[in-house]
Amino acid sequence: MKRSPRTYIWLIVTGLVAGLLSGLFGVGGGILIVPALVFLLKFDQRLAAGTSLGAIVPTSIVGVISYAASGSVEWMAALYLALGAIVGAQIGSWLLHKIPKLVLQWAFIAFLVVVIVQLFLVVPARDAEIDYTVWSSIGLVVLGLVTGILSGLLGIGGGVVVVPLLIVLFGASDLAAKGTSLLMMIPTGISGSIGNLRRGNIDLVAAGVVGLAACTTTALGALIAAVIPPSLGTILFAVFLIAVGIQLTVRAIRSSRAAR
Repeated sequence: MKRSPRTYIWLIVTGLVAGLLSGLFGVGGGILIVPALVFLLKFDQRLAAGTSLGAIVPTSIVGVISYAASGSVEWMAALYLALGAIVGAQIGSWLLHKIPKLVLQWAFIAFLVVVIVQLFLVVPARDAEIDYTVWSSIGLVVLGLVTGILSGLLGIGGGVVVVPLLIVLFGASDLAAKGTSLLMMIPTGISGSIGNLRRGNIDLVAAGVVGLAACTTTALGALIAAVIPPSLGTILFAVFLIAVGIQLTVRAIRSSRAAR
């Protein structure tokens, strides 16, 4: 596929911003990458979702290293989450091939609304820890399964679900939730990308450019996350998601009208 210099510039810019958000909020960056690929580069929603998931893998690796350096990773929780997420990502990538484009757009919007509400319910804390019991371990696996499905379906790493739920339901600190979320995304992203590759729902070149660019700013985002108050970080993330949600809603409405 022939690409113009402008295309590569937008891919790099998208990666730089996504990497910063990844480190700052513990997300893979798909929240930004998917709409950027759709709006700026006219990617199909399915291709954008698959490409985004592929770009998340190297970004998450750098993010995990950054958070692990300060001891902000719950390794056992990440293992339980990954067990469910690997299976879920395959289910999600299979559904991606089956679900109509317009349904995907509205599903993504509904997903954002749920996440925004969750963020305003979160009470961030820096000294909280996860209490591992039989039920909490099962709950982590289930959370990973749901997150994996969303990852394969919507092209996100799942951090926007995992981070607030680890804090609210499992008692993790805000920094540990972010570091653990990024660790879980690595196997999730790999599993989902394999499924998307088989179905032709990933642009490897675009994923590589975005992912490599994101790696250069992820550590900076993690550093900022450790410095700013957790409440401020939550508010900033919610505001960003509201802006993205408004853009996606406008586009989905236009697509609905065009389909009539």
